[in-house]
Amino acid sequence: MDLVQLTEYIVKSIVVNKESVSVKEFETDEENTTLIQVLVDSEDIGRVLGKQRRMANSIRTLVQASSSLQNKGRVRIEVDNF
Repeated sequence: MDLVQLTEYIVKSIVVNKESVSVKEFETDEENTTLIQVLVDSEDIGRVLGKQRRMANSIRTLVQASSSLQNKGRVRIEVDNF
């Protein structure tokens, strides 16, 4: 499973409005770093971020661990709502 699919699977398992989840991958100027942008419905942003951003940090940890196992380098995840 690639990093975008993994991120999307994790986020969709948390939110209520699963159809509104959008996960995209972007290249960055930083060497060996990938940016994954997660957009969710405004009603679900609290669920994805969690208290003191613990849920978002947990998602980052899981995706970064998967990236390390696949030798894909660093991953940055940005969570926003629309």
